Amino acid sequence: MAPQKGTQPAALNGKSGDVAAGGSGVVVAPGGAAQGGDGELGLDPCGDAGALEPPARKLKERGHWNNKVEFVLSVAGEIIGLGNVWRFPYLCYKNGGGAFLIPYVVFFVGCGIPVFFLETALGQFTSQGGITCWRKICPLFEGIGYATQVIVGFLNMYYIIILAWAIFYLCFAITGGMQWSSCNNDWNTVNCQEFRVNLTQANGTVLLGKSNATSPVIEFWERRVLGLSSGIEKIGSLRWELALCLLAAWIICYFCIWKGTKSTGKVVYVTATFPYVMLVVLLLRGVTLPGASEGVKFYLYPDLSRLSDPQVWVDAGTQIFFSYAICLGCLTALGSYNNYNNNCYRDCVMLCCLNSGTSFVAGFAIFSVLGFMALEQGVNIAEVAESGPGLAFIAYPRAVSMMPLAPLWASLFFLMLIFLGLDSQFVCVESLVTAMVDMYPKTFRFGRRRELLILCVSIISFFLGLIMLTEGGMYIFQLFDYYAASGMCLLFVAVFESICIGWIYGGDRFYDNIEDMIGYRPFPLIKWCWMFVTPGICASIFLFSLIKYQPLTYNKTYTYPDWGYGIGWMLALSSMICIPIGGGYKLLTTTGTFRERLQKLVTPSPDLPVPGASRAGAVQVQLSRSASDCDANGRCNGEDGAAAAPAANAGAAVAAAAAVGGGGACADTESPL
Repeated sequence: MAPQKGTQPAALNGKSGDVAAGGSGVVVAPGGAAQGGDGELGLDPCGDAGALEPPARKLKERGHWNNKVEFVLSVAGEIIGLGNVWRFPYLCYKNGGGAFLIPYVVFFVGCGIPVFFLETALGQFTSQGGITCWRKICPLFEGIGYATQVIVGFLNMYYIIILAWAIFYLCFAITGGMQWSSCNNDWNTVNCQEFRVNLTQANGTVLLGKSNATSPVIEFWERRVLGLSSGIEKIGSLRWELALCLLAAWIICYFCIWKGTKSTGKVVYVTATFPYVMLVVLLLRGVTLPGASEGVKFYLYPDLSRLSDPQVWVDAGTQIFFSYAICLGCLTALGSYNNYNNNCYRDCVMLCCLNSGTSFVAGFAIFSVLGFMALEQGVNIAEVAESGPGLAFIAYPRAVSMMPLAPLWASLFFLMLIFLGLDSQFVCVESLVTAMVDMYPKTFRFGRRRELLILCVSIISFFLGLIMLTEGGMYIFQLFDYYAASGMCLLFVAVFESICIGWIYGGDRFYDNIEDMIGYRPFPLIKWCWMFVTPGICASIFLFSLIKYQPLTYNKTYTYPDWGYGIGWMLALSSMICIPIGGGYKLLTTTGTFRERLQKLVTPSPDLPVPGASRAGAVQVQLSRSASDCDANGRCNGEDGAAAAPAANAGAAVAAAAAVGGGGACADTESPL
């Protein structure tokens, strides 16, 4: 069939299979799926192949990474964050030193790499964000996507609070004040006692401290920074200095991602690499300090008896999920901007090894400094080792204040924290925005609407986060950290992700898709993990966490009221409940008998790429080719008819390709969604 009048030749984008702006053609993507289902092209692959219905407005391109480096750095920036510095080293020493690496490696192989690869490959295969990817793979489990985005929404609110604290400390370090090292400040109490008063003097006498003494760094943290109230019942006033720091953090975050992959791909060259420079500098400084060897020994000395404690294995499993940013939809969003034939398998294995290696090396940088501090104070390292904010804003500032050039080392440390947290934060925001844009492309992929959406998400998250910067805000922050984005929620999501891919969609089918993308099948162990190991391990740890649940306390002394724990459980359940509610809603709203509804809801979308189509050569039809250019034997402009379909059969080729893409399911074009 000849093209309609006025149609211009459609330029084909060889990387993604999309039609360049201004063209009017139909392209079957590398996997074989006819593009245009979201409104970019006006051809219905299951209707009249010759009927063009050009949209009134042209959707903006979804975007893709300019090169592999941008993708790798973006993922590295997301997964290598604060947990690598302040959580893994602490868990390692707490759970048997070097012996902790045994359960860590087990979960690394059985859960970390398989789920990491699953989410990244899923995004690359579907070219969709964290919600619509599951809608296309298995509509019954679309709730998985909603669960991940609820968790990400909570993370967007509270994770950036840590950046606000770090910016606040950085300002003090740059000005040279180091006011957390002395008791001569307005906020200090009569119980304040400086660091070295317990040390033995040169003449052999010992200066004994007060029995109820507090260190200046703790008083700086609780009284100057947080203005900490007596409990969550007393929210108190807003700490306006921290609010300004939070505003600065959100402004930086917004401009890192406001242009999508165009801006994010450039920013990560700095945000993902600078922390490594700082980590190396701090490591070299730390290992040269007196007492560093004792700190490293304390960090790694193996205690094999700890392996009999189930909590050690639980800590190893939850650390993998925290550190690898899995079950958040972030990896799916980042992978969705890859070219279809990118070798995501190799990228994932490399990034997983890089992440765990960074955690291991960070332990040397942290514990060498803690060993120095323990030596200076004449105490055991166990008394100064902490995790989380306690390490970043109490233990480490106290340690660097004892070094020569203390303001310099403090500034470098807090700069490293800011960059570690920044790219993790803006990738989480990008994940949420990508999911929303892919759900409603006709709404957000016009003009500057995507940028406005990012701005709205940033503003809303900023104002919601202000409650954590009040005098009682730390108690609320702990609720979010302990419940909203807990390991329990991530484990629950991981069980359904692996079951959905391994059993319902099919591990072999997904391996076919991956082979179509990268040219070979990955190691079979990953498929077996999806089907057996990962869901089994995650379900076991989830149940164990429920059985051994311990209510949250602050600083091991403050107990939350019952309504506080109620809020915490509501935060946790708000994500997990999305999966059963989403599946139930789909079953209720889909037409047909129960069996027919179930069949529809476990059937993948017909516009997913077809394995083998890209390797055999994607069917590409340009309706701009005139019928007069082709002879009766199928030769167009001197081409062999076997290599180029005649324009007269263009419509039939498109319809056939679309039918192949849907497994011949074009008879019923009404989506259950």
